[in-house]
Amino acid sequence: MDWSECTAVERDHQLVSGTWVFRGGRIPLVALFQNLADGVSLGELTEIFPEVTTEQVRVVLEHVAQSSKGPELLEPGVSTEKAGQGPA
Repeated sequence: MDWSECTAVERDHQLVSGTWVFRGGRIPLVALFQNLADGVSLGELTEIFPEVTTEQVRVVLEHVAQSSKGPELLEPGVSTEKAGQGPA
């Protein structure tokens, strides 16, 4: 994924070992995904990391969603169900 196109994050090779961080701070982007995977809500996340804004999180998640859309998901009528499984 090309994070350089996401306005909510930045990378400085002299800070946090060059990892992608939320713009204007030192909170690694991976902290968002680890916390979401652990069930932390957006409200809790912004309390844990007050320098990360709700808008930054929204922009990052939107970037992930847009980056993960392949042509097959953009064409109408194409099923996104797992192979061999019926509707939920």
